[in-house]
Amino acid sequence: MLPFALVGPVLERRRRIEERKKKLAEQFKESMMILASSLSAGFSIENALEASVKELTVLYGQEGMIVREFSFMVQQIRTNRSVEQVLEDFARRSSLEEVLNFAEVFSVAKRSSGDVGGIMRHTAEIIRDKMQVKEEILTMTASRQFEQKIMNMIPFFIVFYIESASPGFFGQMYGTSLGRTLMSCCLAVYLTAYILAKKILDIEV
Repeated sequence: MLPFALVGPVLERRRRIEERKKKLAEQFKESMMILASSLSAGFSIENALEASVKELTVLYGQEGMIVREFSFMVQQIRTNRSVEQVLEDFARRSSLEEVLNFAEVFSVAKRSSGDVGGIMRHTAEIIRDKMQVKEEILTMTASRQFEQKIMNMIPFFIVFYIESASPGFFGQMYGTSLGRTLMSCCLAVYLTAYILAKKILDIEV
């Protein structure tokens, strides 16, 4: 298990990044609803972003991730940066597919000189619906994910339990070269099953 001590911090860092991205994605979905409402009321995209900050602050507070991002975008727009540049910068920093799609659609709509407000409103609604589908899938698979976590711990629990109840029972498995080779193969099979389980439950929309 010693090599896992080196890999552990890297995996934990990735897990925390994924958690932050999920949290930001959830907040971005709410911002899309607010943004779509502002665009429907006839606001320009610049004014809609600024108006969204106030409502998002009520929902998530001044320190909310999406509040900080939208506030930063509004400040950048006030310094004469284009909305396209600001959205592309947000998409790059967040690494969220939904933000990237939103930025790309806005850039195309702006260049085509079409009904930017209508296009963005429609895009915001599509992205919101897509994210709702993702949430429903996560809800439906939550019990399976919990079962997976339990199953991941069972092999270790069995080994520790038997070794505690019958000391020396695994002496041949961990005290000889052949036993260590066999148990290493079992560990490799376990890790393969762990990776496969994560991929099966990781459903993309």
